[in-house]
Amino acid sequence: MGCGKTTVGELLANELGYRFCDTDSLIEKVAGKTIPEIFADDGEESFREWEAFVLSDVSAYTKLVVATGGGIVIRQMNWSYLQNGLVIWLDVPVDVLVKRLQDDTTRPLLQTTDPALALSNLLNQRRNLYAQADLQIQIRGDDTPLAIATRVIAEIPSVLKNPFPFHNP
Repeated sequence: MGCGKTTVGELLANELGYRFCDTDSLIEKVAGKTIPEIFADDGEESFREWEAFVLSDVSAYTKLVVATGGGIVIRQMNWSYLQNGLVIWLDVPVDVLVKRLQDDTTRPLLQTTDPALALSNLLNQRRNLYAQADLQIQIRGDDTPLAIATRVIAEIPSVLKNPFPFHNP
């Protein structure tokens, strides 16, 4: 959370001529509640169910950039949906995330006395899962969303399989 998935995703979609969706926004529309309300009323497990449901639907589309919540990787079944496309990890240092999120009161998993510790714990719990991404983009605090999107686009060819395996250019 706070790494810029939505902002960078929108830029990528625009540059690639793709459509864009954010699973968190779709969850709120389908559930008829905000994410904080889902967490408060129904708990994290209910949110994770909504997340899997929405991801299963959007994974069927092509030419679509999807920004997901950072916890989507914790369910193994979600990986089957994610692997229908190219998975990109925007890897941001915790200290940068803390600065970006310090005034954000809408993140249920950060409603704690020590948000920095919560972010560190989440990253430590998920790091091995994030590492399964096709691309890992290291982000510095001064990187702009446009610079990040440009780096992602430059790196995509490095992970694409040759669509014509019997053709030698």
